Amino acid sequence: MRIIDTHCDALLKLQLSQRNYDHSKLLNFTNATDLDCSYERLEKGGVAVQFFAIFIHPDVPSDEKWQHALEQVNLFYTEVLGKNPNMKHIKAWDEMDRLQDDEIGAVLTLEGADAFGNDLMKLRQLYRLGVLSLGMTWNNANLCADGAGEPRGGGLTLLGKEVVQLNNEHHVLTDVSHATVKGFWDIVELADYPFASHSNARTICDHRRNLYDDQAKAMFEKGGLIHVVFNPPFINKDSEDADISDVIKHIDHLCSLGGVGQIGFGSDFDGISSFVTNLEDASHYPNLINELLKHYSEDEVKGFAYQNFLNHRPK
Repeated sequence: MRIIDTHCDALLKLQLSQRNYDHSKLLNFTNATDLDCSYERLEKGGVAVQFFAIFIHPDVPSDEKWQHALEQVNLFYTEVLGKNPNMKHIKAWDEMDRLQDDEIGAVLTLEGADAFGNDLMKLRQLYRLGVLSLGMTWNNANLCADGAGEPRGGGLTLLGKEVVQLNNEHHVLTDVSHATVKGFWDIVELADYPFASHSNARTICDHRRNLYDDQAKAMFEKGGLIHVVFNPPFINKDSEDADISDVIKHIDHLCSLGGVGQIGFGSDFDGISSFVTNLEDASHYPNLINELLKHYSEDEVKGFAYQNFLNHRPK
């Protein structure tokens, strides 16, 4: 069964290996065992489309963030696409429909507006480079919004609201996964295409990165998608351990809220340090699919795997 996975941090790992200036440690996207979603693992797992996040760590000085973002974009073009002919850059949503069976679509996303600060020309450049999903924050505050880890818990700034409007104009998803509660509601009110790229159900695991029931219902009512994440601390409270049945508890709960047709997968591979047993990298996706088929119909599982996203992507 083909998979659409809406979040990974492989670009950051590739950048860090490049920046260590030790060429013996450079990661090869094609087959590096240190990458959870290398090309070979994506192929083995049946991944049809992988989203690749541009993520700038908050420790990077402000005047270097744009350079870091461009480095990751360059690695997307040179290492992900350039050295793997069957990786196809998705620059418009309908291009997913034209992928061949032996091809894997690659979508560029931005995790946190820190990369462009308050320079909307830089944001427009990112759109031109192919960014199709944008999360306002990581866990820290920036000029657009507070992140989930910011104690004051503020929502979108005026700049942040302007960015959401630009996302709408460009048919770009606005990602709520690292938003504060207030920021979430600001986004849901303004965004034509709200989206949670990698979040779980807070009723099942009370973590700041997960969504309360009223938030999940609001997403479903607006036609938004919630893609469950495979990071154990977001699955089981205060735990580094989880198995596939624990992931399914979150899917079950989101389905009970009306989301059976609006749930997908956002693994967070290459951005997590502990793993779901038997779901340690992209090659293990069949283990999740096989377990889901014990609980849901084939059409429902196809929905979770890829069809729900295709049905609700921007037009």
